[in-house]
Amino acid sequence: MSDVPSQCPPLDEPLDVHRLSGAGVEVVPEAASTNAIVADRARAGAAEGLVVVTEHQRAGRGRLDRVWHTPARSALTFSLLLRPTVGADRWPWLPLLTGHAVAGTLHAAGFPAGVKWPNDVLIADRKVAGILVELVATPSGPAAVVGVGLNVRLPAADLPVPTATSLLVEAERRGLEVPDRTGLLLGLLDTLRAGHDDWQRGGEPAARRLRTAYADACVTLGQPVRVELPGTGPLEGDAVGIDAQGRLLVDAGGEQPVAVSAGDVVHVRRR
Repeated sequence: MSDVPSQCPPLDEPLDVHRLSGAGVEVVPEAASTNAIVADRARAGAAEGLVVVTEHQRAGRGRLDRVWHTPARSALTFSLLLRPTVGADRWPWLPLLTGHAVAGTLHAAGFPAGVKWPNDVLIADRKVAGILVELVATPSGPAAVVGVGLNVRLPAADLPVPTATSLLVEAERRGLEVPDRTGLLLGLLDTLRAGHDDWQRGGEPAARRLRTAYADACVTLGQPVRVELPGTGPLEGDAVGIDAQGRLLVDAGGEQPVAVSAGDVVHVRRR
């Protein structure tokens, strides 16, 4: 995700507004933030399932209010409104569920994607997608705005850091086709909605299935990590598991692994 577009970025075709509108997806040519649009609609009473996607997001936000920009039509940037009915103690799983859905969709397209805890989507240790889930107070109760930014046609010259990548870059490395953004979005939404519905309605068995599936896709597990926490020194150890609340378990040499939540973590990196 780049601040300065290249001179000739290999842009994708425009999103197919007809196909997407038929699937209930609203396309806006340009937006500062699709999360902000959907959050405003949620406060105004919009129903679960609202999706807004933009061809050009000018001021997207990630964790810790990091701001990023992408050239027009080089990314897939959208937000989905959900109104989960599960208990509040299970809401921290939403970002993890979303990251798992994105990684699974890319894996089905031939890209060896995995999830870096809690919800960054990686291909070969390089970030291809970021996710921001925001809780919104609405007249009918709390809602979740699920924002996804996926690098699709961003060329290597426009990647902001060496640890970033795009489907274009990975397709060239692996001899794959770059999926068109319309079909990719529809497939991703199907996967995300199916996972969300199962998680909501399936009770404890579904929660265990998600935990197991997420752990299988999580590239952080089994690695020595350095966890940066606000206000304290770093925590170093081995990432050994994910607990029932979606927290990362780090074996730092004590009697029990230390559980760290996404909200308390500044950064997790391999040692």
